[in-house]
Amino acid sequence: MPRKSKNYLSLPYNPKLKQRARALRKAGNLAEVLFWNQVNKKRFKGLDFDRQKIIGNYIVDFYCANIQLVVEIDGSSHDDKQEYDALRDAYFRGLDLMVIHLSDGDVKQNLDEVMIWLGEQIECLF
Repeated sequence: MPRKSKNYLSLPYNPKLKQRARALRKAGNLAEVLFWNQVNKKRFKGLDFDRQKIIGNYIVDFYCANIQLVVEIDGSSHDDKQEYDALRDAYFRGLDLMVIHLSDGDVKQNLDEVMIWLGEQIECLF
């Protein structure tokens, strides 16, 4: 599936976050690395994912321009941040992006099932 370059390049971008995004890519927590190994190089349904993508004033865990999808892996850093996450998700939806949250624990313990579920969600949406 070809990357929708127009959608990718038209997203708001805060260049001040570039170093932070790079640091997050290098640090990578286990769940993110496991997920990245599944989706990197179009391994998942031929879709092209980016890791630690800057969108506006946020850095998302994963972004797929082909289908305008944000994938967030929620671990302990998201505890007590429901309001912040809701505002962030609303911002992305305002850009016509779909947001899917995956549990850190599910990715670590049930990766195959998570990928099957994600594939089903994508098929339902598109």
